[in-house]
Amino acid sequence: MTRYVWLGGLVLVAVVVGIFVAFNSETTKTLRIFIWEEYIDPEVYRLFEREFGARVIEDNYGGNDDMRAKLQAGGVAYDLAVPSDYMVTLLRKEDLLLPLDLSHIPNLKHLAARFRDPAYDPGHRYSVPYQWGITGIAYNTSQVIPPPTHWANLFEPAWVAPYANRISMLNDMREVIGAALVAAGYPHATTNPQHLAEAQVLLQRQKPFLAKYDSESFEDSLASGETVLAQGWSGEIAVAQSQNPDIAFIIPGEGTFVFVDNWVVPKGARQKALAEEFINFVLRPEISAKIVNYARYASVNEAAEPFIKPEILSGPSYYWPEGTQVWWLNDLGDAGRLYERVWLELKGR
Repeated sequence: MTRYVWLGGLVLVAVVVGIFVAFNSETTKTLRIFIWEEYIDPEVYRLFEREFGARVIEDNYGGNDDMRAKLQAGGVAYDLAVPSDYMVTLLRKEDLLLPLDLSHIPNLKHLAARFRDPAYDPGHRYSVPYQWGITGIAYNTSQVIPPPTHWANLFEPAWVAPYANRISMLNDMREVIGAALVAAGYPHATTNPQHLAEAQVLLQRQKPFLAKYDSESFEDSLASGETVLAQGWSGEIAVAQSQNPDIAFIIPGEGTFVFVDNWVVPKGARQKALAEEFINFVLRPEISAKIVNYARYASVNEAAEPFIKPEILSGPSYYWPEGTQVWWLNDLGDAGRLYERVWLELKGR
C-alpha cells in the first residue's frame, strides 16, 4: 500500500466519522433543566442519558423569584423547572406552564398520600412533586449559647449582637418577610400594610447584624464556621450537619414553613415528552432514594424510603414536628406587590 492510498483511506474514514458524529449530535435530544444548585445527584443525569439516548444540560437559580423572572423573560427554552408550591400557582396564572400528560408518568402512583392532589395544583395538571422540606434555624452549638428557640430571637438586637456578621437569612422574599411577620405576632401571609410596615422595621433593624442573605451556600458557611446562625431549609442543614457535628436545627416555637418543590414543564419547552419521561424516571423508588442520599432533602416518594440511608430518615430532613404550627406559603395575588416593595427596599438599602 502506498502512502497516498493509506492517506486517502484515512481521509475517507475521517469523513465517515465526521458525518456520523454530526448526524448523532443532530439526532440526540437535549433536555434543559432549570433547578436549584446541587439539588440532584449528577449520576441520575448520566443514568437517564444512557437509558434514553439523551443529553441533559442543567442551569441553576438561587430562588423562586429569580427562576420566575428568567421564565418571564424567555430567551432560554427550558424543558423542566423546579418551582416551589406557591410558585407553581403563580406560573400557571401567568400562562408560563404547559399541562402535563400524566399517562407518561405512571410512577406518580409512588407519591405519599399527603402529596397527592395538592391545593396549589389539583389533579397534578401542571406539576409533579419532587422533594419537600421545612424551614428552621440552624446554629453552632459550641458558639451560640443559649440556643435560639423562636423567630423573635433573630430580630432582637441584644440577642444577635454577639453573633454580628456571622448570621445569614435566606435570600427568599416570602421566607424572610414571613419570619419577620411571625416574630412580630402577625400572620405569615398578612396583606395588612401596617403589619408589613412593622415587619419591615424588624428587618431593617436586623440587617446590620447579618453577614448575608443566602439561599445557595448557607450550609457551607455554617459547616466551615463562617456563620454560626442561619435561617435555612432542612435538607441543606442536614448537609451542614454531615460536615460539622456542632450544627443543630430547631423549629421555632411560633411555627414555621413547609414547602414542596415540583417538576413543571415551562411554556416553550422543546422536549415536553422527554421531560415527562424524566419526571417518571426520577419517580422510580431507587432513583428517588439516590437523589435523597445525595441532596438530603426528603422525598415525596413513599416507595423510596427502604433505599434511603437511615441517618437521613432520622435526621432533620424528615422532621415534621408534631404539635407545631406549620404553614404552606400561598399565592398572595395582587398583595404580592406589597411584599415586593418591602423586599426591594430591604435589599436596596
